[in-house]
Amino acid sequence: MPPVAVPNEAPKKSLRVAIIGQSTFAAEVFKLLRRDGHQVVGVFTVLDKGNREDPLATIASQNAVPVFKYKTWRVKGKVIPEILEEYKSVNAELNVLPFCTQFIPMEVILYPQFQSICYHPSILPRHRGASSVNWTLIEGDKTCGLSIFWADDGLDTGPILLQRSFPCTIDDTVDTIYNKYLYPEGIKALSESVNMVANGTAPKIKQTEEGATYDPALFKPETHQVVSLYIILSEDWIHLQEQQLS
Repeated sequence: MPPVAVPNEAPKKSLRVAIIGQSTFAAEVFKLLRRDGHQVVGVFTVLDKGNREDPLATIASQNAVPVFKYKTWRVKGKVIPEILEEYKSVNAELNVLPFCTQFIPMEVILYPQFQSICYHPSILPRHRGASSVNWTLIEGDKTCGLSIFWADDGLDTGPILLQRSFPCTIDDTVDTIYNKYLYPEGIKALSESVNMVANGTAPKIKQTEEGATYDPALFKPETHQVVSLYIILSEDWIHLQEQQLS
């Protein structure tokens, strides 16, 4: 599936948006959506870590936007009724999930008029899963990228709204790809996507299973320093798998 790229559109109407997620990335999305004229009616994020709250919660509080912090949305596979009612109370027209590590129930995903859009740091359907950037490098991909997609009940399987692709070099790491491309361009892509939803121009392009991969999660800190090994031969990049030496 080729990347889906569209020019940025100014929103013709303001949407009531709920942001579900965490991190500085999500906080920057919050600021950009408000700059575009959308109303962020609620922020749903993770619990504080000690005395430190998530940056998304901080920026929302500073702008008098309701903040809800949950350890989990479900118990024994079912949505917690009180949490669902709190979510419904903000009356969002669209959910935006910039970076979300929690499992969000389908009762929440499907509730708004325009349902939910998510950010994923790969060119879907390749590299579904939580460690997609790592696997982009490990598998020697020549390009990296990002996808904005409509959430469904699968893992990174929903219809594509927008995609961007960027070159990878032999010197790239997870950090360099994130800082050069996935962070700044991802924030802009979510802004563009919300504007397209507001304008009624957001596509829903079904993901093909051809070329689809699901990669296991990598959580060790050293994976953030992954660098792919390549040999350039006859204009083809050949990935060399590292072998553990005894």
